Formats: sequence, C-alpha cells, structure tokens
Amino acid sequence: MVKADGPRAGGRVRGDEDDRSSTKAVGDAAEDRALAHLQARGLRLLARNYRLAGGPHQRGAEIDLILQDGDGTVVFVEVRSRRRAGAGGAAASIGHAKQQRLIRAAQHWLLGCRVLPPCRFDVVAIDGDRLQWLPAAFSA
Repeated sequence: MVKADGPRAGGRVRGDEDDRSSTKAVGDAAEDRALAHLQARGLRLLARNYRLAGGPHQRGAEIDLILQDGDGTVVFVEVRSRRRAGAGGAAASIGHAKQQRLIRAAQHWLLGCRVLPPCRFDVVAIDGDRLQWLPAAFSA
C-alpha cells in the first residue's frame, strides 16, 4: 500500500508556509497600491479586509477595501493581482460566485449603517505593473 502525501492528499509539503506568506505579502502589496491609487483620487478609507464568517453550507467572504467617494457613495473594492495578463487578466478572475460573496459581505457591513448610503462595487485589477480601476464593475 502506498501512502498518499503532498498538497493534493492534504499533506504538507516543505515550503507551504513560505508560499502562503509570500502570496499574502503579494496580496497585501496589491491592496496597498490600490488603496493609494483610490485615495489619490479622493476616496476615503472606511475599512480594510472586512471579513464575514462562513457557515456550514456557505463560504466566508472578505471585502478588500471599503471606501467612501466624495459624493457619499460607499465603494466596496475587490483587488485582484496577477503577474501577467494571461487568461483574461486579473479582472476576469472575479466570477459570479465571488461577486455573490462580496455582495453578501457588503449587505452585512451595511447593517451597521443608520441610513443606507448609495453603494457600488469596484474592482482594481493589477496585471504586472498595470493598474486598472473599474468603477461599478458589477451590481448587486
């Protein structure tokens, strides 16, 4: 009998922790870059990495950045980064299921508002060195 090991079998592979920490560092750097870009355009940070826990039948969700535009609109931002623009690029990697999780997390965040503000969902896509801000990338 051969014992299965490795990432597909749920086993650990040397370097897994390094891969996770470097992936997180890349993601954090992308969020920092996106935040600086949006703040330079007048948006104000309200929250960062807002998390909604999942349940037994539902995945959790996280909103990378929550900002407020000059007109009072609350902007929920998903930041995606890819080393290269292949396979449709970073923006194309935000599928319907991810959009639904973002909407659910935004609805939860909005429960804390006394008055519901206007809202939109933006995407900041970073492909290599190219940053693209997509206001109102999808709707709820």
